[in-house]
Amino acid sequence: MQIVCGLDEAGRGPLAGPVYAAAAALPDGFPVEMLDDSKKTPEKKRLEVAAFIKSSGAAYGVGFASHTEIDEINILQASLLAMERAFAALLADFPDWAPRINEAVADGLFIPKITIPGNALFNVRALVKADALVPSVMAASILAKTERDAEMARLALLYPEYGFEKHKGYPTKSHRLKIKEFGPSPVHRLSFRLLKEESLFMDV
Repeated sequence: MQIVCGLDEAGRGPLAGPVYAAAAALPDGFPVEMLDDSKKTPEKKRLEVAAFIKSSGAAYGVGFASHTEIDEINILQASLLAMERAFAALLADFPDWAPRINEAVADGLFIPKITIPGNALFNVRALVKADALVPSVMAASILAKTERDAEMARLALLYPEYGFEKHKGYPTKSHRLKIKEFGPSPVHRLSFRLLKEESLFMDV
């Protein structure tokens, strides 16, 4: 049976915090009907599905690239780096899956630099909208989103004035007003355009 490992990221668009990625390979018989693109899945259900994935016998890994890495190498390269770290975490935590994974599918246009030592049949490809088409990518999407949201809630405790727990660092009107009032926090992405004219604000 061909096993496909899905790869997806969460947090390319925010002005603050890390970008997260997850890798997921689903066991035979996994109820794929519970999966969907994380952006279309309500938060409560995302948490329930993420918990189920972790307890279902699936192989998974999570990785991230920090806001400083994003500033240093750009958001695209940081997203691919997070995917590479997520895949490495999967192989480290679930080594028995390595010879069974035939293919990895990354959501989007770009392919992360990943291999499986000793698995000559392993192939990697990118697929636009894979998070709505490939079950294992949907699972990775949900894991990446829930893990990043949890990290932004933690950062909200460190920097409560910015409201990270509400907007998760995305460029909402309220977020940009806080940046204007307090200046950038230590976890803002300084390579991003943090302030724009109010007519371009996206409200919560």
